[in-house]
Amino acid sequence: MAKDGDTIEMINVNRPSSKPSSLKFPLSFFEATVASTVALSFIVGLLGVYLTLPDSDYSFLKRPRSLHDLQLLRDNLETYTSDYTAQVLVGYCVVYIFMQTFMIPGTVFMSLLAGALFGVVKGVALVVFTATAGASSCFFLSKIIGRPILFCLWPDKLKFFQTQVAKRRKSLLNYMLFLRLTPTLPNTFINFASPIVDVPYHIFFLGTVIGLIPAAYVTVRAGLALGELQSIGDLYDFNSIATLFLIGIVSVTPTLMGKSDS
Repeated sequence: MAKDGDTIEMINVNRPSSKPSSLKFPLSFFEATVASTVALSFIVGLLGVYLTLPDSDYSFLKRPRSLHDLQLLRDNLETYTSDYTAQVLVGYCVVYIFMQTFMIPGTVFMSLLAGALFGVVKGVALVVFTATAGASSCFFLSKIIGRPILFCLWPDKLKFFQTQVAKRRKSLLNYMLFLRLTPTLPNTFINFASPIVDVPYHIFFLGTVIGLIPAAYVTVRAGLALGELQSIGDLYDFNSIATLFLIGIVSVTPTLMGKSDS
C-alpha cells in the first residue's frame, strides 16, 4: 500500500489531466523564455567553436540522420580531430548535450561517431560524460517547463512512471538502473519525467552514470567498424540485448526481493 505522501503525490500528478490543455500552448511566457534562453546558449557555444576552426568547406557539418551521413561526417572529421582536438571535443559535447537536453533523436549516431573518432576507452568515457550531462540538463530544465508538456503529451506514460516510482521508493536506484539498461521506458522520457515524479537528483545521476555504461560500450565499440554496419539494427544483436536485459534484471532483483519479503 502506498504511503499517504505517495497518494497525495499521485493525485497532484493526475489532476491536470482532466483539463483540456491539448488545445493551447502548454508553456507560459516565462517557461518559453527559459527554454529559448537555454537553446540560444547552446547555439552561441556552437558558433564559438565554429569560428575557431580554419576557413574551409564545412558543408559536411550537419546532424547525421543515417549511417551514410555518419560515415561522411566521420571521414571529414578524422583530419580535424588530430589537428583541432579541443575544438572537435567541445563541439561534440555541446551538440550531444543539446540533443539530450531537448530530446532530439539521433544521439545513437553521436555515440557511434565517438567510437569511430576516439576509440573504445575514450569514446565510452566521452559518451557517458555527455549523455549524463545532457540528461542532467534535461532534468533541471524539466523542473521549470516539464510539467505542462508531460501532462499535454504523455499523461498515461507519466501516470505509469509515477506509480512505479512510488512502489519502489525504498530501492529507487535499482529501479533507475533497470530503466537505463532495458527499453521499458525511453531514456528521453526518463530524463524529462524524473523531476516531475520526484526522483531525487542524486539517484537520477547515479542511475544514469552507471546504467548507461553497458549500452555506451556496445554502441561505441560498433563505431570502430562503422563501414561494416548496414543499419542501426546491426548494433544490437541477440547477445548484446540479452546481456543488457540480464544486467537490468540483476539490478532490479533487490527491489523484487524486498517486495516479496514485505
